[in-house]
Amino acid sequence: MSKLRVHAFSISLDGYGAGPAQNLDNPLGVGGVALHEWAFATRTFQQMFGNEGGTTGVDDRFAARGFDNIGAWIMGRNMFGPVRGAWSDDTWKGWWGDNPPYHTQVFVLTHHARPSITMDGGTVFHFVTDDIRTALQLAADAAGGQDIRLGGGVATIRQYLRAGLVDELHLVVAPILLGTGEHLLTGIDLPKLGYRCTEYVPTSHAAHVVLTKTR
Repeated sequence: MSKLRVHAFSISLDGYGAGPAQNLDNPLGVGGVALHEWAFATRTFQQMFGNEGGTTGVDDRFAARGFDNIGAWIMGRNMFGPVRGAWSDDTWKGWWGDNPPYHTQVFVLTHHARPSITMDGGTVFHFVTDDIRTALQLAADAAGGQDIRLGGGVATIRQYLRAGLVDELHLVVAPILLGTGEHLLTGIDLPKLGYRCTEYVPTSHAAHVVLTKTR
């Protein structure tokens, strides 16, 4: 049975998964890029964008785990792009160019219908206007027995956490403070939902925390 997994989702020391004022120039909100400094130099991140080299070690191993046995993705519209409201046209096809790093079917949660987009490298974006459980079922069908990776943004992960649908949550706690933005866990009682910490591995760049749903 497919599992729903969150990987390499970075938050600040004060719990924010994105900064304020997200827009085309600040896709992660003001200050949000600093959440991901731990990943930029890793071999996994470099390979995602067709580059050679990169660092190995703990940070890279955690980044690489996020692609193991993944057969489909789910993401929110905010992760797909900065466009809000009805789609004015089909120009925007994501932040990642013609060959996005997913190489699977990707189900984008949105309130506004749009035809699917086939990209280079095997990525196909589907736009789901139904609820989160429908998107999960579509992704499970597409995954063919492999797991499903749940991307951002914060609101999307919060919805799936509240519903108890996330099987594994890998958070990366970056050593920065944002002070404001989108808070990941406010009002969510993780122990009550059945989650417990199964891994805690600090590095010189961040702390990797894995929460697993045990019931």
